[in-house]
Amino acid sequence: MVNPESPKLRAAGEPSLKARAISLLSRREHSRTELRRKLLPHCEDPAQLETLLDDLERGNWLSHERFAESLIHRRAPRHGWRRVMQELRQHDLPEETLTEAAEALQSTEMERAREVWHKRFGTPPEKPKEYARQLRYMAARGFTADTVRRVLAEVGSKMADDLHQPGELP
Repeated sequence: MVNPESPKLRAAGEPSLKARAISLLSRREHSRTELRRKLLPHCEDPAQLETLLDDLERGNWLSHERFAESLIHRRAPRHGWRRVMQELRQHDLPEETLTEAAEALQSTEMERAREVWHKRFGTPPEKPKEYARQLRYMAARGFTADTVRRVLAEVGSKMADDLHQPGELP
């Protein structure tokens, strides 16, 4: 079997498959699926790529848990749990990792929804058309309709009582 890593097959100055993988992983966490997709064009033997990915997992260079935490950290401040989970599912992560991620995201859903709403709108809707617009925006961000309704009811009632305290989210 011909080794695609051999210096004779690689163009002069072109990094090895392992070097490419390490370079990608040093910039940010990748899922196995994502790393495979990025490395496949540089590999002549897919079996060798699978062996490399297995080695990276054994050496803890590639981790499903770290990838999920990284993606959640990047996406959760701006998106609801459904949208973040949809993106996580696209990376073929183990069910256990997905379950843990869903629990963590759902526990902070209201707080994150309040922050997104406050940053984007800041004032409660005065007309049904504005209410619908805010609801659509938040739903497009992946927040559940129930969460969005609760946030909008919460900010509407707080604003009616007496404006929120300075420095607090509505």
